[in-house]
Amino acid sequence: MARPYAQEMGRLVQTLEWAGAVPIDDLERAVGSAALGPLVAVGSGGSLSAAHFLAQTHQTLAGQLARTATPAELINEPAPRAASIWLLSAGGGNVDINAAFEDAVAREPRQLAVLCGRAQSPLSAAARRHAYSDLLLFEPPAGKDGFLATNSLFGFAALLARSYLSATGSSVGWDAVQHQIMQLLSKDDLAQWRDAAAPIWERSTTIVLHGPNARVGAIDLESKFTEAALGNLHYSDWRNFAHGRHHWLAKRGAQSAIVALIGEDDERLAERTLALIPDEIPIARIKLLGPPPAVALGALVASLQITGWAGEARGIDPGQPGVPEFGRKLYSLRPARGTKARFGGPEIAAIERKAFASYATLASRGQLAFWQDAYNDFDRKLCEAVFVGAVLDYDGTIVDARTRTVPPTEDITRALVSLIENGFALAIATGRGESVRKSLRDVLPDALWPRVMVGYYNGLEIAPLSDGDTPNSNARPSRTLAAVASRLRAQPEVALCAQQTDRAHQITLEPRHALREDHLWLLAQQAILSEGVSGLHVVRSSHSIDIIDATRAKGAVVDAMRKGVGDGAILCVGDRGRWPGNDHELLAEPFSLSVDEVSLDPATCWHIGPAGSRGPAALLGYLKRLQLRNGRFVWE
Repeated sequence: MARPYAQEMGRLVQTLEWAGAVPIDDLERAVGSAALGPLVAVGSGGSLSAAHFLAQTHQTLAGQLARTATPAELINEPAPRAASIWLLSAGGGNVDINAAFEDAVAREPRQLAVLCGRAQSPLSAAARRHAYSDLLLFEPPAGKDGFLATNSLFGFAALLARSYLSATGSSVGWDAVQHQIMQLLSKDDLAQWRDAAAPIWERSTTIVLHGPNARVGAIDLESKFTEAALGNLHYSDWRNFAHGRHHWLAKRGAQSAIVALIGEDDERLAERTLALIPDEIPIARIKLLGPPPAVALGALVASLQITGWAGEARGIDPGQPGVPEFGRKLYSLRPARGTKARFGGPEIAAIERKAFASYATLASRGQLAFWQDAYNDFDRKLCEAVFVGAVLDYDGTIVDARTRTVPPTEDITRALVSLIENGFALAIATGRGESVRKSLRDVLPDALWPRVMVGYYNGLEIAPLSDGDTPNSNARPSRTLAAVASRLRAQPEVALCAQQTDRAHQITLEPRHALREDHLWLLAQQAILSEGVSGLHVVRSSHSIDIIDATRAKGAVVDAMRKGVGDGAILCVGDRGRWPGNDHELLAEPFSLSVDEVSLDPATCWHIGPAGSRGPAALLGYLKRLQLRNGRFVWE
C-alpha cells in the first residue's frame, strides 16, 4: 500500500545525504561519455521529470544538445546514432520503458544507458543481456515511492547533478550544491515557502512562472497536479508568459494564482514581471538561491513540497489518491511498436550501419540496391576465403572499452585458445603497452605465448607475447615527436584537460574529464601544424588520442603476420574503422570486420553482427563463425 505523502517528504534529507555519499564511479564514467555529444533522455510518469532534469543538466554542464522523450516518442521518432540514449525508471517494470529499451538496443546509439532504482527488474535484466549498455543501479534508501515519484526522482536528480559536476570539471562543486539544498530543506526555509504559498490554494488554477534553470520544477508540478488531480496547472517562462499566456489572467484571474520560481539569475526580470500582475492575483514567491545546478535541484524540492501543501489544502493525499480500475487497465496496455520499415534478411543491420541511414531511407533514395550488392559481395568474399590468422584490436574489441583494465572474458579467452591450439595465427594490435601484455598473460596459457604476436603502441613495437622486454618503456621520443610533445605541454588547454604521455614513437593524450574527442584531436593536429613537421598522423581510440611517428601503424602488424603465415586470408577486427579511428588502417584490409564504427568503403570494414551487438559480444560471434573444416579455417 502506498505511503502517506508527508511521510515521503520526511525522507528527502536522508535521500540527499545518500546521493552525496553513495559511490558514483560508474555513473560518472557514463556521464563523461554522454557529455561528448547530444543526448536523448527517456522516461514516463515521474521518471519523465527526471529525464527533463537530465536533459537540462546535460545542456547546462556538458554544453551539448539534449532532448526528452517518452517511450512512445522514442519508438516512433528517429534518434540519431551519434546521440546517447538514457532511459530512466525507478522500478524498471513498466511495459513502456522496457519496450523503449528494446527499440533503443536495435538503434545502436553511440551510448545506451539505463538509470534504474531496482536491481531485480525486467529493465535491469534486459540491460544485463546487452553488455554494451551502461546499467546504473541506485536503490534510494527511502524505498519504493508512493503514487507519485518523490524520493526516487529527487535522488536520481541529485546523483545526476553530482556526477555531471564532477565529470565535466565544473567550477561549481557538489558540496556547495548539497549545502544549498540542505538549507532549503530546513524547517525555517520550508516554513517561509509554506507561508508564501498559503494564499494561492483558494484558486482552482495555478500558473507557474519560472526561469530556464527552474524549468524542471514547473514541469514536475504540472505532472504531479495532473496525476494526483490537485487542480489545473500550466506553466511558462518569464518571457513566453508575455506572448499571450498572460491573457488567461485577464479572463480568468478570479480563479487563478501564481507560483513564481525565482532563481538568482532571473530575479530582476521576475520582479519586474510580477509587478505588472493585477493586485487581486495571489502570488507565491519561491526564491531559489545558488548556481544553476542548485536552482534546478531546488526547483524540484519546491515542486515536491508544493504538491504536498496543495494536497493538504484540497483534501487529497498525493501519495494515496486512489487508482481507478480503468487506470490500472490503461497502465497495463502494451505500447505500439515502431513503424520503422524492415525488408529482407540479416543484412539489414549491416547495411544501415554502413550507409548510416535506415533501410527505408535508402530505398526512397534509390541507393538500396547498391548497398545490397556491396553487402552480398563482401559476404561472398568471406565465405570463399581460407583464413590462416587474425589481427585483433584490443580495447573496445577484445575487452569492453569501459572496463579496459579487466582481462578478457572467459568466453573470449576460450574462443581464442581454441583457435590458437588448432594452428590459427593470432596477433593483437593495440594502442597500449605492457598493460595489455599483462592482461593477455593472465588469461592465456604460457605455452601459447610464443604463438601470439602483439603490436604495441598502435603496431610500432611488435613482439611475441612471450617477450618480456617489449615494449621498451624507457626509449625517448624522436626529435620530431619531441618537438610536438613540447608544444602540446605548453598548450594550457591540453595541460588542464588531458593527461599526456610521451613515448619513443607515440604521444598519447587522455582526457581528464569530459572533453570531445574531435576537440582533443584538433589540438593535436594544431600542434603538428604549428611545428611544421611531417610524417606524423593522429588517430582516435576508444579512450585516447594518439600521435604516431610512423608511416604505417596497425597495418604493420598485418604485414608482420603475412611474413610468418604466407598465403591465406587474414581476418582483421577492430572497433574504430572510420577515419581517423585508430583501426582505420587495420580495417582497410580486404577481410576486415568492425564491432562498432565502420568505414565508408563498401568493399570492406563491415559490422555484420546482429542488431544491437557491439564490442566483445560482436567479436565472439565472429570468432564462432571461424570453423576448422578439413584442416582449413573457413567462415560459416
